[in-house]
Amino acid sequence: MPRYVALVSFTEQGIRDIKNSLKRADRFKRLAAKHKVKVREIHWTMGKYDIVVSFDAPNDAAMSALTLENCQLGNVRTDTMRAYTREEFAHILKAIS
Repeated sequence: MPRYVALVSFTEQGIRDIKNSLKRADRFKRLAAKHKVKVREIHWTMGKYDIVVSFDAPNDAAMSALTLENCQLGNVRTDTMRAYTREEFAHILKAIS
């Protein structure tokens, strides 16, 4: 199953309601399950991004739907990327001539 990583930043709305961040994370996991996306890990971070999340999703469409549905709530902005395991990247490298 494809893996994804999201770099997440709180919006002004999200930071004003920071005390509910853990509850929002729980709701987000339920939303992910609705889209058949597994949240592997959520890390709250210091620096440019506030949260880093790793996922397994069946495809890009499921991941996009989850991201859009979550972002429309207005608490976060995300930068989501497809991530490759070592084995997947090795297969990609074999295709390079």
